[in-house]
Amino acid sequence: MSEVPPRPAARLRQKRLRPPRLRGLSINRLLPNMLTMLNLASGMTGIRFAMEGKWKEAVLAIAVGALFDLLDGRIARMLNAQSKFGEELDSLSDVVSFGVAPAMILYLWSLDDARTFGWMAALVMGVCAALRLARFNTMLGAAAEKPPFAYNYFTGVPAPAGAFLALLPLIATLEVGEGWFDSPILVVPWTVGVAGLMISAVPTFSLKGLRIPQRYVVFLLLGVGITAAALVSAPWATLTVAGLVYLASIPFSAKRYQQLATEAARLKGELDEAPTADAAPRDEGAV
Repeated sequence: MSEVPPRPAARLRQKRLRPPRLRGLSINRLLPNMLTMLNLASGMTGIRFAMEGKWKEAVLAIAVGALFDLLDGRIARMLNAQSKFGEELDSLSDVVSFGVAPAMILYLWSLDDARTFGWMAALVMGVCAALRLARFNTMLGAAAEKPPFAYNYFTGVPAPAGAFLALLPLIATLEVGEGWFDSPILVVPWTVGVAGLMISAVPTFSLKGLRIPQRYVVFLLLGVGITAAALVSAPWATLTVAGLVYLASIPFSAKRYQQLATEAARLKGELDEAPTADAAPRDEGAV
């Protein structure tokens, strides 16, 4: 015997018994934006530490902000929580944490002694960070037009790396003491130079698409362990060496990018010039 469908009144009662659905965004979709706000808070806290003369804490605050900036984008992609609002919020937070905050830290630490030139260097740092992130936002829609090999490179020095390089004289001073790298004669051109690298078109290595061969995985993990031990035992010396290594890698990344671009152009030219079988003349004579 077939089952009698429920009456409309019974359906209405079942619908009323269902718990109401919560409206709004889930925590999963808000988590990347929360990390972005922590990035912004870290940058602002770094300025506060600098105003109090706590230079170690100021550098660590920027480092913590860089960690949050590293996580928010990856977690957004993992949770499929990307949004236009999140992209804009991330860029604005990066301007503060990796442009304004490092510039203010350097100004309060050393650039203030250079008076007008020191303030101009701090302004250049903040402005170049904003210009870089504005350029990055405008290039998001044109990402599909890039050649495949270009996805492993940034255009210019990314904002977190730029903040790290700008703070390198302060980090070195925390290791060797005052009197070596804290002179405004050094810090002013250094700050302007790093700001120029941020808005430059120099290709720099990106680790996003890096693939490690399986035979090198053990050595990579060993290197990570050694680096972690060095950071614990001698953090400022390790960060100084890491900054110098990154700075030295920029010419190699530019050279490698040029080699790949030349090779890609050569292959494209060969494909365009190669005659196809359909274009070849055919003999229509009798056999």
